[in-house]
Amino acid sequence: MLNQFLNDEAGFIISAELVLVATILVIGLVVGLSEVQHAINTELNDVADAIGSLNQSYAFSGFHKLDQSGQLHAYTRGSLFVDGVDDCDNNQCAIACDAAVVEGPKVNP
Repeated sequence: MLNQFLNDEAGFIISAELVLVATILVIGLVVGLSEVQHAINTELNDVADAIGSLNQSYAFSGFHKLDQSGQLHAYTRGSLFVDGVDDCDNNQCAIACDAAVVEGPKVNP
């Protein structure tokens, strides 16, 4: 029975065909997922640009209450905040690498 099992080649062509089809599917899957990754990164970059371009400045004026004799009873001061440009708003950041530096001699302490 072991000899018959070792000499049986009935499933060889089907196995080779399945390996070929599976290989083509995996290659296609890798390329497709790479495109999905690129599309997601592009959309997330757009979201980051939209958030970076939001202006968060605000201001409100103060008020006070004077009675008829001109005496001050209550007041509150106004406030102002101006949103400045941050480092990475609207893709202003760039990955900057330092130039190569020649390695110096090793010194024993």
